[in-house]
Amino acid sequence: MTVFYESQRAQRNLRQQAMQRGVIAVMDVGSHKVACLILKFGVSEGPREGSGVGNMAGQAAFRVIGAGTTCSRGVRFGEIAAMRETERAVRTALQNAQKMAQTRVDHAILTFSGGDMRSYGLEGAVELEGDRVSESDIARVLDSCILPDIGHDREALHAQPVNFVLDHRTGLADPRGQAGRMLGCDMHMLSVSADVVQNLVHCLKRCDVEVAGLAAAPYVAGRAALVEDEQELGAAVIDMGGGTTTLSIFIKGHMIYADSVRLGGEHITSDIAIALQVPSSTAERIKTFHGGLVATRQDDRQHIEIGGDSGDWDKDRRTVTRAALISIMRPRVEEILEEVRARLDVAGFDHLPSQQIVLTGGGSQIPGLDRLAAKILGPQVRLGRPIRVPGLPQAATGPEYAAIVGLCQYAAHPQDEWWDFDMPAQAFASRPLKRAMRWFRDNW
Repeated sequence: MTVFYESQRAQRNLRQQAMQRGVIAVMDVGSHKVACLILKFGVSEGPREGSGVGNMAGQAAFRVIGAGTTCSRGVRFGEIAAMRETERAVRTALQNAQKMAQTRVDHAILTFSGGDMRSYGLEGAVELEGDRVSESDIARVLDSCILPDIGHDREALHAQPVNFVLDHRTGLADPRGQAGRMLGCDMHMLSVSADVVQNLVHCLKRCDVEVAGLAAAPYVAGRAALVEDEQELGAAVIDMGGGTTTLSIFIKGHMIYADSVRLGGEHITSDIAIALQVPSSTAERIKTFHGGLVATRQDDRQHIEIGGDSGDWDKDRRTVTRAALISIMRPRVEEILEEVRARLDVAGFDHLPSQQIVLTGGGSQIPGLDRLAAKILGPQVRLGRPIRVPGLPQAATGPEYAAIVGLCQYAAHPQDEWWDFDMPAQAFASRPLKRAMRWFRDNW
């Protein structure tokens, strides 16, 4: 944990240096596409009201000056499966974006949806050193949170304070300067596989780019697809990608849960290819132009030409009714939504004051998905598109770009993380002793 703590702080420093130079790249390395945007930063805005606490790099105005997208190669389930193929795809997207921006970038912030994400809820409490909450008190209460044993092969990707408690008052975003005696904190931590992270970092280094930050796709997709009221009152975001479907839950402006399902749009395409005995490219075209989830009487009479170039005239002239196509697609989509529903139940989503669910990602564009999702996930379902950011090309405004648009917001307006605070000098050295003393006190 200590090593990754230092790694995160080093990435924060690289991010600050890149912002001072004025440009930085953000990249979404997905199973279906690799997308890259180049941001140009302007004058610092300073901390925003209500944005939390910490000694972050501050907020910054930005504009998109370059964009590049290519088909993903070598990525499965949001993780690198073939390094050379992934490297070629990353280079292509990066070079296209740099050509459009007419500048070169040396640092990039990445988002990804793999790594077997796991959420943890942590809490801690300390007595104040003085009469009012100081920056050091916040660092000490974060350090007092009892860290779970996430395993030596996993790393903490996000560790964000989501709530502060001062004496008997809770729901505080920034307790600094307030009077009290006991300060408590609730923190959400998200861990991922260390190998997945290291492979991504290594891939970018092979492309001559330093990684200046990492963010989970469900986190940044939620920041892009949810409006402020939904983030405050509570909502879940379902990002249906090519290889995975991620979900995140937000309340009081913070993510409190994230998970992923290793099923996505590519599995729907595969089902069509197998059922109709066509190549994946043909199946993708049929799904995109004719797919759906709710059949009507008219769909029985609507015939879709499958096409092909096998040389067999009869085979290449085959047709399928849209109702038959829907019958192929619907079971897989129902399976994905049922898996999402199970994870929402585990997270206790039903106990939140708001039951709003927002669907985004490329898979959310299937006609009829909102109606089917309302039956499985709950009635409060809407389709979400990413927020507008300055300079974003029209081609990158669809739901499939929610994660990378949210990554732009993450780059310019980051939320506080555990490693953004100056921890007590003896924090890491004393942690094993504190655990031993706690165990002794609880068991004897």
